[in-house]
Amino acid sequence: MSRERRKARVGRVVSDKMDKTIVVAYRWQQRNRLYGKAQRRITKFYAHDGDNACSVGDLVRVEETRPISRLKNWRVVDILERREVAEVRPVELDREILESQTRGQSAALAAEEAAAQEQEAAAADDAGEVPSPEAESGPATGESEEAAEK
Repeated sequence: MSRERRKARVGRVVSDKMDKTIVVAYRWQQRNRLYGKAQRRITKFYAHDGDNACSVGDLVRVEETRPISRLKNWRVVDILERREVAEVRPVELDREILESQTRGQSAALAAEEAAAQEQEAAAADDAGEVPSPEAESGPATGESEEAAEK
């Protein structure tokens, strides 16, 4: 096949997990035969990337070539645009969610305890009970007992 007659396509890299091979998604439109409405189609090509230069999200130009393997009939001509894709594992997301939930739960428990103490204090005031200062300060020391006897 002469180089002038080879098909060339531009698409996004959707996978680069194989060695020297990428998967490129090529989007195109086809008109419906009956209604004439444009339908979006996506075709995936396996393309040869000898340098492993492409990464997920890159915009690349691929060209038709001789069969390189059972599925590979395309090769990468050039990388038109690089795209940064954040690599976040689902495990990391789960940890962050769990940590934020536990922080929220501990804050909620502390707020519930404070509200319960305020309700007890309000109930004691309504009943006319005044807590003794000794009960609040704790057990008396020997020096304070001697001072009370004098």
